[in-house]
Amino acid sequence: MNKISPKWIKSLQEKEIFVFGSNISGFHGGGAARLAMKWGAVWGQGVGLQGQTYAIPTMFDTAAEIKPYIDEFLVFAKMNPELKFLVTEIGCGIAGFSAKDIAPLFKPVIDENIENVYLPECFLKFI
Repeated sequence: MNKISPKWIKSLQEKEIFVFGSNISGFHGGGAARLAMKWGAVWGQGVGLQGQTYAIPTMFDTAAEIKPYIDEFLVFAKMNPELKFLVTEIGCGIAGFSAKDIAPLFKPVIDENIENVYLPECFLKFI
């Protein structure tokens, strides 16, 4: 797979979407969530498309609780092929998970060849 998101995303082109880990309440106070505010993330909205961002809640006890939100995101990505989704290392910062925990949840990106979803390089070895 050569669809790798940049390690550090500092700017977005038109039709690029910054995919970040959030909390369900949409309190984007730190990490990538705080950065997402720069591109339209909405305080109080913890899920879905917001400006040039897409929030996936990650503040749970288990990675399994994140899976439905990732599945919902992947359906959205497939329905919007004109957009390029740059996934950050969601869940691997403040939420406390590792790439080994989160990466397998993105396996459909590979299995279904979802071409507009770019994953962090560190996720690839765990898919």
